[in-house]
Amino acid sequence: MSRYKVKLDQERCIGCRACEIHCKVKNAVPDGMSLNRITQKGPTDLNGLPRIKFKYFLCFHCKKPKCVPACPQGALYVRESDGLVLVRGELCDGCGECVDACPWSVPALDAGVGKIMKCDLCVDRVDAGLDPACVVGCTSKALTFVRM
Repeated sequence: MSRYKVKLDQERCIGCRACEIHCKVKNAVPDGMSLNRITQKGPTDLNGLPRIKFKYFLCFHCKKPKCVPACPQGALYVRESDGLVLVRGELCDGCGECVDACPWSVPALDAGVGKIMKCDLCVDRVDAGLDPACVVGCTSKALTFVRM
C-alpha cells in the first residue's frame, strides 16, 4: 500500500497562504472553515537576525486514524489502495465524533450542510496522477507531494 504526504520546505515557505486559498477554492470550502492551515512560529532571533518558521497542517491520513472508528455512521474510511482517509458524505450525519477523536481536529463541520469536510489530498487529482491543489498553488514551491 503506497501512502502520500505533503512536505513543507520551511526554508522556502513565505507564509503567503496560497496553499490555503487553492484548497479552499478547489474544494468549495465555506467561509470560516479550512481544510489545511499554515501556522507561524516567531519571529525569533537567529544570530541577530529575525527568523520566522512556518508549519503546514492538513490531514495526515494516519495509518491507524482515530477518526474512522469514532464515526458511528461509518462515514469515514481508509481507502485500501493507498491509505487515504476519506468521507462518504451521504453517510455523515454531522455528529462531530470524528473531530473530537482526531488529535489535530482535522475534520471540520460544515454547519451549512451539517456534514463533515476534511482534506482528501484532492483525491480526484491524485487519481488522475496530479498533485493536490495546495501543492500546485504554492507560490514559493515550498510544498511537494510525495509517495511514501
